[in-house]
Amino acid sequence: MRKKVIAGNWKMNMLPDAAIRFIDELIPLVRNTEKEVVLCVPYTDLFYSLLATQNTNIKIGAQNMHWEENGAYTGEVSGRMLKSIGVEYVIIGHSERRQYFAETDETVNKKIKSAFKYGLKPIVCVGETLEQREEGKAIEIVTNQTEKALEGLTENQAENAIIAYEPIWAIGTGKTATKEDANEMIKAIREKISYLYGQMVADRVIIQYGGSVKSSNAKELFSMSDIDGGLVGGASLDATEFAKIVNYEN
Repeated sequence: MRKKVIAGNWKMNMLPDAAIRFIDELIPLVRNTEKEVVLCVPYTDLFYSLLATQNTNIKIGAQNMHWEENGAYTGEVSGRMLKSIGVEYVIIGHSERRQYFAETDETVNKKIKSAFKYGLKPIVCVGETLEQREEGKAIEIVTNQTEKALEGLTENQAENAIIAYEPIWAIGTGKTATKEDANEMIKAIREKISYLYGQMVADRVIIQYGGSVKSSNAKELFSMSDIDGGLVGGASLDATEFAKIVNYEN
């Protein structure tokens, strides 16, 4: 039985004092959940968030990393640096990184390998544009992204990567894929992983849905056969709303 992972992506939001207040409010609201709760916060919030979540069931992740361990990469942060302060998760290949910062399938793959090298758990984002969906290419695009992201990984690494299917047209737009469309795409991703690594790995890998997830649609999405939780954007900036998403079954 795959575990549900509910991860919040704060993007470029929240100063450290706000992050601490948010976490203090969230802790009692998710204390009894069996879901994996992750907050992926800006670099400036990482250390404070790690301190605030000590001895809780909330995990902390970063939103990006460089694939090299160190070097002349001004403004970048390595997986080794993240691991050194206790970060457990890292988002890799978010569509906003691909769109605004020239992230490619190749750099995504390098970052995933580096994340595993330093003991971080990557949340790997894949997704299609509205134009690609309307042209009937959505499954082809997303499964190809998945294959390129996982290229060269061992079976154990592939099994322990988290894939986040985020249709680009649904991120921050208020639009959400229907539960059936989201589940169909995630099944296609799982089938691609089965082709690459075998059915056992495909059955175990966690695949989330992301794209305007909120408390009002979390239950219908997360109750589908192949959707293993979500990568939550805007709704993760409100502790009460995010807690409702985590506790969607209640």
